[in-house]
Amino acid sequence: MSKLINKISKRMENVKPDAILSFGASIADVDGLIPLTIGEPDFNTPDHIKEAAIQAINDNQSHYTDSRGVVELREAAVKFLADKYDLHYDADEEFLATVGVTEAVFLTFAAILDPGDGIIIPSPAFSPYFNSAAFFGANPIEVDTSKDGFVLTPYRLEEAIKQHPETKAVIINTPNNPTGVSYTSEQLKKLAEVIEKYDIFCISDEIYSELNYEHEHESIAKFIRDQTIVYNGLSKSHAMTGWRIGLVYGPADIINVIKSIHEYNVSSLTDNAQFAAAEALKNGQNDGPEMKKVYEKRRALLRQGLAEAGIESANPSGAFYIFAKIPDKFGDDDFAFCTRLAKEAKVGTMPGSAFGKSGKGYFRLSYATSEDNLNEAIKRIAKFVEDN
Repeated sequence: MSKLINKISKRMENVKPDAILSFGASIADVDGLIPLTIGEPDFNTPDHIKEAAIQAINDNQSHYTDSRGVVELREAAVKFLADKYDLHYDADEEFLATVGVTEAVFLTFAAILDPGDGIIIPSPAFSPYFNSAAFFGANPIEVDTSKDGFVLTPYRLEEAIKQHPETKAVIINTPNNPTGVSYTSEQLKKLAEVIEKYDIFCISDEIYSELNYEHEHESIAKFIRDQTIVYNGLSKSHAMTGWRIGLVYGPADIINVIKSIHEYNVSSLTDNAQFAAAEALKNGQNDGPEMKKVYEKRRALLRQGLAEAGIESANPSGAFYIFAKIPDKFGDDDFAFCTRLAKEAKVGTMPGSAFGKSGKGYFRLSYATSEDNLNEAIKRIAKFVEDN
């Protein structure tokens, strides 16, 4: 151990290793494992996008760029949101390209949170929300959604704001990771009416916007634009997780602050990846919907298989996850259950409490894999439940 380890910044005392990554690593060496753990499309990036990247390389697009993103990407990104969701932003003042949405979360929290500030996180939720808040000394305020169909209700939101006057922001993730639940326009409108009464930010993570199965995607920014910072990206919609392209939209003065931290952090994104992203947004508007058709079939297959095995789950109206209740006979220790499921049944899933306290007693399954894998996983899970 380094003799300097005790000199590490005290802020790191608040930061724990990411539970999702840690658990995934702990079962990765199980022989014959079917991994339903990862939140990553099993599709390849569409060829027209790869060709745009190759062309950019051949055109010697290999230099520093504008920190906001190249103009081709900025213009394509704002047009994509306008065409798809009727959200309108200025390409020069109200948009920023980031290294995935994960960097966007970190930058935004750095820009708006001071030590002691509160940030309301409907739980269960994407784990970096909690860790990034802790890094900046803020207080993650978990609001349990498990009794309300895994959606944040206006009543619980306002109750949390009143109980925590230090609240500076609230996160809305729709469709949600890990539950797959997405908010309707009416639900978002009612939440917006609460948020509008207070001087707080709304961070709307919409990375799964192209994967809504039961209704059209809606953004809370339609109702409270001046208070909302919108995240989107290409990882889920265009199978571009490794390209690391996040899209951030918001009021010009807020985006400018976030941009400043982005410049200190990474300067700019990889040049050729930006041209690939511009191609995805301009000429790949139907890439996501085509993948969605496949996910819908897989969703039905996995949910039916779990139900036949006696496993209850939230209705996933978006993304590519099912958040399932551990059968009562196994107790509510989700880490122990998922460990046994991996080692004994050779099916990799993710413990629900990796996504917050209200995920305890649940486990997340990703159906971003082949139907053959899903059919075999269902058989193994059913046998495991029956035999134990």
